[in-house]
Amino acid sequence: MMTLRQFAAKPDSIPARTSWYLTDLSEARGKQELYTRQSPQKLKVLRENALIESAVSSNRIEGVTVDRSRVATLMFGKPALRDREEEEVRGYRNALKLIHEQGAKLPVTEETIFKLHRLCRGEIWDAGVYKNKNVDIVQTSPDGHSRVRFRCVSPKQTPKYMMETLELWRQGLREKWIHPLVLAAAINFDFLCIHPFRDGNGRVSRLLLLLSLYHCGFEVGRYISLEKIIEDNKDRYYEVLEQSSQHWHEGKHDPWPILNFTLFIILEAYRELENRVGQISSPRGAKTGLVEHAVGTIAREFALVELERRCPGVSRGMIRRVLRKMKAEGRIECLGRGPGAKWRRKDNTLKRG
Repeated sequence: MMTLRQFAAKPDSIPARTSWYLTDLSEARGKQELYTRQSPQKLKVLRENALIESAVSSNRIEGVTVDRSRVATLMFGKPALRDREEEEVRGYRNALKLIHEQGAKLPVTEETIFKLHRLCRGEIWDAGVYKNKNVDIVQTSPDGHSRVRFRCVSPKQTPKYMMETLELWRQGLREKWIHPLVLAAAINFDFLCIHPFRDGNGRVSRLLLLLSLYHCGFEVGRYISLEKIIEDNKDRYYEVLEQSSQHWHEGKHDPWPILNFTLFIILEAYRELENRVGQISSPRGAKTGLVEHAVGTIAREFALVELERRCPGVSRGMIRRVLRKMKAEGRIECLGRGPGAKWRRKDNTLKRG
């Protein structure tokens, strides 16, 4: 709420870097509409892959992992769930589907946030309920020493802070204080500082970002996993989050490091969308295109397991077939034997930004 309060005062200017991001994102949004019209079948494959990557990455950031062989079944089948981790991954999938199906028709309200929390936390006693005791952000170093990185809003103040945050979001969109993408990044940051739930705040914040982007007309999260890009930049994410949260309670913080990071994540998603749409030559060869794109953007030397993480919707057998094909074409070489063998691109021509 403190960041949105700053914007309610209508800042005179925004940083130059923010302006550059917003200009690039405006152009990317135009391309998004072009892809939607011209490549609907290609985007269907990307939607399925993004659903998997988002559910797996968002939970993995919080230390929740599942057996990779079960991922596709959890996403698209109806298996009996084996444990708590599978329940949370499946629940996050359901929350994503709700947002993707309703888009901007799903309001950014307290009721919606409770529902998203219940979905991604599953059948647990405090799902969809604000915290009842202090939940601070604690950092533990490798030597076991702990420190409080950020003191979150108290349980008593949480409902009030959340209601004001949501009202400021709606007011900001109506009165156009600042670009709606900046407002989307701001509500996401303020939500994290309030930290309204005992657990699951990080996951709900990423769902909230996806939903708020729909309200701004930016739908890249339907096709590219924002969560996966955040996971790939996790160290930087925590760094700017701590930097911007200093003096948040007094309203004297600098929100721009985390806001610009969020805009960077969205722009990276659009760049990835452009790359992947260009890689997929036809629906029939969509998964081949995804694997080839992963090979072109991964480190020059890589292992099969690294490709599996980047292509969660593609079977190991399919990945191996694509690698054999690329080897036969002279584009890559195998440096050993067995599933743990390293592969290497023969040059950097496959690498894309």
